[in-house]
Amino acid sequence: MKSRATLAGPPRAAAAPPRPWRGAWTAAVPLLLAGCGEDHLRKYPQTTFHPTTEFARISDWLFMLSLYLGVAVGIAVLGILAYFLWKFRYRPGAPEPKQIHGNTRLEVAWTLIPAIILAVIAIPTVKAIFDTQPDPSTLKDAVTIEVIGKQWWWEFRYPQPNGDTVITANEIHVPVGRTVHLILKTDNVLHSFWVPQMGGKRDLITNRVNHLVFKPEEAGVYFGQCAEFCGTSHSLMRMRMVAHAGDGYQQWLTNESHPAVEPAAGDSAVQLGKQLVTTGACAGCHYIEGTPMAAHIGPALTHFGRRRTLAAGILDNNAENLHRWLANPPEVKPGSKMPNLNLTDQQITYITAYLQSLQ
Repeated sequence: MKSRATLAGPPRAAAAPPRPWRGAWTAAVPLLLAGCGEDHLRKYPQTTFHPTTEFARISDWLFMLSLYLGVAVGIAVLGILAYFLWKFRYRPGAPEPKQIHGNTRLEVAWTLIPAIILAVIAIPTVKAIFDTQPDPSTLKDAVTIEVIGKQWWWEFRYPQPNGDTVITANEIHVPVGRTVHLILKTDNVLHSFWVPQMGGKRDLITNRVNHLVFKPEEAGVYFGQCAEFCGTSHSLMRMRMVAHAGDGYQQWLTNESHPAVEPAAGDSAVQLGKQLVTTGACAGCHYIEGTPMAAHIGPALTHFGRRRTLAAGILDNNAENLHRWLANPPEVKPGSKMPNLNLTDQQITYITAYLQSLQ
């Protein structure tokens, strides 16, 4: 009689237990490849790895220089460490290794090498500081824009040759091919202006004026936000920078310098909305050119309907999101200075119709 093992063939070895790191690599590799794909700008619009100005390229180059030097130092240190761990590993009866304490050559070497590495980083860094911070008084033909940090939104002011000032919020418009000079201020706490593809961060400090200078090279819409923790909704203090090619910037500025087109007389919803906005609680904080509203506590709303986003860049500007925002602002943006006005759905519908008509 044959044994059971003979009839069924030789017994198989027990299956190896699953290795957790295999699953980690399976998940990590596609993620790394996705970050290197052509679609990374859409997925990560605030990337620093696609500079579009000389300022941003200088920052990117310094970052890569520091990264490569850091990797080289790490590989060298870990390699030496691994070699000595292997060479002087414990072996029964082996003599004690020769001690190197007080070795002059080694002391000089591990003092000199780090000093050289720091000098390689420091010299181009100091040069970059001077290259990216020109004297503002020398910028005769630059487009000057005043940036004011608020909690938690951005105000942009465009001084005009006739003495007027165009005021917008949360979307800054700049021309391609011209030097842009930003004058950075804050009227409350510390903020930091940062549009990664345009240049480095620059702080907005109370009782101090800072400057940021760059020249946009590609038309497009660029993402930015406050890069300094400034309170409850710091992460929701975002913005868009719109770079116009050709005469697009001047056309936008000309439109912004005039009051928005008045709503048609027959549109009762827009007319009712205008009445609610210009004579109600909204008038206590906001400004709309061409109306009695003149307050500057909240964002200017003159051409609100032309903006891409609302609530400092966190929501697309459409009727649904605007209704949600007006229904309860602190729920959308915790800590928002705009209170819940307890508007009815009908009132919100009218206000939404009016604000989106402001083109």
